[in-house]
Amino acid sequence: MNSRTDQLKALDRLLTIMDELREQCPWDKKQTMQTLRHLTIEETYELGDAILDNDLNEVKMELGDVLLHIIFYAKIGSETNDFDIADVANAISDKLIHRHPHIYGDTIVSDAEEVKRNWEQIKLKEGKKSVLEGVPKSLPALVKANRIQDKVAGVGFDWERPEQVFEKVQEELNELQAEVTAGNTDEIESEFGDVLFSMINYARFLGVNPENALERTNKKFIKRFQYLEKGAKQMGKELKDMTLAEMDVFWNQAKTND
Repeated sequence: MNSRTDQLKALDRLLTIMDELREQCPWDKKQTMQTLRHLTIEETYELGDAILDNDLNEVKMELGDVLLHIIFYAKIGSETNDFDIADVANAISDKLIHRHPHIYGDTIVSDAEEVKRNWEQIKLKEGKKSVLEGVPKSLPALVKANRIQDKVAGVGFDWERPEQVFEKVQEELNELQAEVTAGNTDEIESEFGDVLFSMINYARFLGVNPENALERTNKKFIKRFQYLEKGAKQMGKELKDMTLAEMDVFWNQAKTND
């Protein structure tokens, strides 16, 4: 691994390159925070994919892309004299020190859960009116639900045991089925949302990240379906012309190859 001196040299090199690109490259010169925003989101998802695939070389490359965007935003901020990369680094350093009194102060904690509870209480003391203020509005609904539940749990609004959460899941499923039977379209959507929300909460109690779990299933389904498509092609058939029994043969073969 590189020494701290080499790490700082590498960051200095990147800062210098960013200065040069901003001055000389037509594309880089015209970018704003608004034009970079959607690209940053895309890069973050690509990093997430690499992490799920456990492709560490790709993680390294995608982290570089995300770091570039951080440097880019800081460069733009410096051009308007609002902030630069030092301000960004110092701000997060100050926040980390303030929110870790068990490291930089005399607070004593017993485990990671107590650290999380203290974190939320400290943020409220900083002026936040709600523990949910920090949940981005633009988060995908599944991720947002997980963050909402995690944050309110941090201030004690939570179930005590996984069995209680599972009972809630069953209750919500029963309510959904009742609305399906009654044919109440609007209520079906509402109750379906309640089922998903309760399942996400149950995942948290099981120590499962629901986003990762669903994406793992997505990848598994894609792999199996593409195996099915390949098998159909080898038979000289279109999927629409195959019976379900014929499809099941390839699907079951795909499952054995997982």
